[in-house]
Amino acid sequence: MKKIKIGICGAGNIATSMHLPAYEKLTDLVEIVAICDITVERAKAAAEKFNIPKYFASVDEMLAGADIDAVDICTWNDGHKTCAIAAARAGKHICCEKPMAASLADAKEMYDEIKKAGVKFMLAVPNRWTRQNEVLREMVDAGEFGDVYLARAQYIRRRGTPTGWFTDKKHSGGGPVIDIGVHCIDAAWNLLGCPKPVTVSAMTAAPIGEFKTKGVDRWQGNPSPEGNFDTEDSGAGCVRFENGAMILFECSWAINGPGKSEIQIYGSKAGTIVKENPVIYGERFGHLSDDVIQTAKPNAGTCELGYFARYVAGEISEEENRYPVEMAVQMQSILQGIYDSAAAGEEVEIKL
Repeated sequence: MKKIKIGICGAGNIATSMHLPAYEKLTDLVEIVAICDITVERAKAAAEKFNIPKYFASVDEMLAGADIDAVDICTWNDGHKTCAIAAARAGKHICCEKPMAASLADAKEMYDEIKKAGVKFMLAVPNRWTRQNEVLREMVDAGEFGDVYLARAQYIRRRGTPTGWFTDKKHSGGGPVIDIGVHCIDAAWNLLGCPKPVTVSAMTAAPIGEFKTKGVDRWQGNPSPEGNFDTEDSGAGCVRFENGAMILFECSWAINGPGKSEIQIYGSKAGTIVKENPVIYGERFGHLSDDVIQTAKPNAGTCELGYFARYVAGEISEEENRYPVEMAVQMQSILQGIYDSAAAGEEVEIKL
């Protein structure tokens, strides 16, 4: 296949720590030809570090000044809509870092433009490309777990609130629910088979805020122009699906309890805790059994972005796309439902 020419939107942490290093391992599939950032000095620094030929101060400048096939959106959350719509109108395919947008309204605008333009879209959520998640989804589809009816998703940090735009709701859309909660909620949803979400009952809280705890490393986000700190610290609740399944979730940047990142799924035949070499809790010959599944440990980011390149090149069909735009809007509707339920103090219907 010919190399896919990609332009990167955003030169912050997610681009320079994950996406660009992954692309350096995919030089047989892709060529990074340009990068843009609203702080052009940051784009220039990334271009120099990763040997990218061109850099720009905006997505519009990049689309006009570089020969690209696709864009990879790595901006803060409320920049996703601007970049995606500009790319779609220019006829460029789109890989978008999670979450799809800062709000469901923005996600729906993106959806309309993407469908109108007929370009390819994939949401980047790397948990779908870890080997253990791939293997377990294969087992779910093969009926090894029976009817999977319940999942528990946890992503909890005792202290791990990022800085900058992450805590400014205007730019992020929310706190740990939309930032790290999406990872575990999405992984659990995927292992349930991605049924249609129907209701959410949730709460959010912000009792800890801008902590001054010593000896704690923090993910450094680019500063928010407004300097707001108005997101939640934690969120918890349950999501119900059309087929009767449920996800119980907990996520936190800062909480007075032990940190934990874990997904459990339960089916009528077996269940498991999602981890490298997961144990399948089931029965054999009428006895309880604990069976270990050996899984490899490839780089999820490299697998994900290589998949996107092959998808753009036509080696992967639209039907095989693991995270199409329709599914991305559904996930955004779950996130929106969590915030709507927390604000209302009651269960709410998910508005697709």
